Amino acid sequence: MRGLNEHSQTRYFCFFAIALSATVGVAFSANLFTLYLFYEMLSFATYPLVAHHQDQEARSSGRKYLLYIVGASIGLVLPAMMICYNLTGTLEFSKQGIFTGTEPNATMLVLLLMLVLGFAKAGIMPFHSWLPAAMVAPTPVSALLHAVAVVKVGAFSVLRVLTGVFGIDLLARLNLGIVICYLAAFTVITASLIALSQDGLKRRLAFSTIGQLSYIVLGVALLSPKGMIGGMTHIAMHAFGKITLFFCAGAIFVATGKKNISEMVGIGRRMPITMVAFFIGSLSVIGLPPTGGFFSKWYLVQGTIQADQWPMLVVLLTSSLLNAAYFFPIVYKAFFCTPEEAMFEDRIEEAPIWCVVPLVITAAGSIALFFYPTLFLKLAELATR
Repeated sequence: MRGLNEHSQTRYFCFFAIALSATVGVAFSANLFTLYLFYEMLSFATYPLVAHHQDQEARSSGRKYLLYIVGASIGLVLPAMMICYNLTGTLEFSKQGIFTGTEPNATMLVLLLMLVLGFAKAGIMPFHSWLPAAMVAPTPVSALLHAVAVVKVGAFSVLRVLTGVFGIDLLARLNLGIVICYLAAFTVITASLIALSQDGLKRRLAFSTIGQLSYIVLGVALLSPKGMIGGMTHIAMHAFGKITLFFCAGAIFVATGKKNISEMVGIGRRMPITMVAFFIGSLSVIGLPPTGGFFSKWYLVQGTIQADQWPMLVVLLTSSLLNAAYFFPIVYKAFFCTPEEAMFEDRIEEAPIWCVVPLVITAAGSIALFFYPTLFLKLAELATR
């Protein structure tokens, strides 16, 4: 932000801090109502960040962001909460869920869809269009939106609905988990296919995020212990990989002013540290060693087998191939091209040190999680129990 001499930095960092505070509030919420309040606080705190540049495109994207995020939560989550309270008399999260199991199956299905789709930060289709639109924001905001806070709050909220409001036993008894599985699977494949056609680097990362979020939802919706561990662990593993990719996109923009992948041929020769970090982040998102993303994908694959959901196994393997198809060509063209194909002059060099240091740290974190994944795996196992 300072390297580009951005305006209104005081406002920017103020709302950034509020957004992080709201994220912590969501994580510690003990009931659906409190979670909803912090969820909405995060929505309104991130609007000034999305519309930071204050031009026509930023204002338009900001309005679209609010329409999807706030519109879905008020139109779907709020009435669903009222129905839940009317049926049960409570909104407190419970290990067994808050329902007795005597409610009509159709009512349970409608409530589940309202809550899962209403938390639109999870990016499940068709409530996903705000993610690519929000790419107009500064790169650190894109990293906040797509790797750490906003989208993970959406996925976390969906997990709390599945485990704390409905409960795994009720979902399994009513066979509702498979509905969410297919909804997530459709999002995973479709988002990956769309990402292949995107030339804008941040837009490609945005559609990648849409698919990766549904891995989290899919893992828990499998209702198998391995799947749930994989889905929950993917929250952290994806965060390290994707924030590395967004930091790299920001460093490239600061150093070269380029946003499109087609303009980045040969950039690895001028910005080797950045592009090596990009390669590591790509490996993590794809789910390949030596990065932490391997473990979450491994548990997800085991979860599909444990749940006897072979179609979901095909979805996971296919989407991983698609992940490789839209990431590896970027890295290949960055390093392996003829001097005539290279699109960068000798004067191009790495971004300023304070742009490069964070991406090196997060890339190193992705590798460290491959060798030391125990903390997140144990937390996920504890949550599953």
